[in-house]
Amino acid sequence: MAFAPALHAEWLKIRTLRSLYGTLPALFAATTAFSAIAGAETAEPDTDPLFTALSGVLPGQIAAITFGALAVSAEYHAGALRLSLSAVPRRGRWFAAKVTAIAVPALLMALATTTAAFAVARAGLGDAASGLGTGEQVRGVLGAALYLTLMTLLAAGLTAVLRSGVATLSLLIPFVLVVSFVVGDTAGGVTDFLPDKAGQVVLYETHDGTLGPWSGLAVTAVWTAAALVAGAWSVRRRDA
Repeated sequence: MAFAPALHAEWLKIRTLRSLYGTLPALFAATTAFSAIAGAETAEPDTDPLFTALSGVLPGQIAAITFGALAVSAEYHAGALRLSLSAVPRRGRWFAAKVTAIAVPALLMALATTTAAFAVARAGLGDAASGLGTGEQVRGVLGAALYLTLMTLLAAGLTAVLRSGVATLSLLIPFVLVVSFVVGDTAGGVTDFLPDKAGQVVLYETHDGTLGPWSGLAVTAVWTAAALVAGAWSVRRRDA
C-alpha cells in the first residue's frame, strides 16, 4: 500500500478512538482554564506575562502525552497491529503514516489551544501584558503549540518501544510533573536539556538558562526524534 492510502487508513482509525474525543478536548479545556485562572489572579508587576498567559500548557501537556500514548497503544490490543501490518507490510511506511496521523490533529488542536489560552489570559492580565510585543506573542503561541505536539510524538514513539500506553504514561507523567522539577532544583544546568525543560523555555518572555526559545525546542525535537526512531526500530524488528 502506498503512503497516502496508509495515512488515510490510520486517520480513519484514530478518528474512531475515544482518545481523540477525550484527550484533545481535555488539552484545550485544561490549558485554557489554567491560563485564564493564572491571568486573572496574577497581580505582581515583576511576573513574566508571557509565561503567565501560557502557564496552562504545563498541566495541559498531560492530555497531549495521553493522546500520543493511547493512539499507538491501541495497536497492541487484540492483535490490531497484525491486521495493520497485513494491510501495510512495509512497517516503516506504516509507522510513518501512524505518526503523521497523530501529529496533524495534535498540532491543529495545540494551535487552537495556545491561541485561546493566550487570549483569555492576556485579557485577565490587562496592563501587566502591555509590554509584550507582537513578535513575542506570536513566538509564544506558536512555540507552545509546537512544544505540545512534540510531547505528543515523544509519547507516541515511547509507546511503540514499550508497547504499552500505561507504561508510557507511568513513566512520562511523573517525569514531567515531579522528577523534572525535583532534579531541576539539584542538578544545575544539566536539566536544561531534559525534553520538557528545554521546550518550555519558549513559554517565557525572558529566560536566564543555557538555551533560548528555539534552541530549547530543538532539544525537545531531538528527544522526540530519538523516541520515534526507537519506536520505528521496535516496530520493524519485533514480532507483531
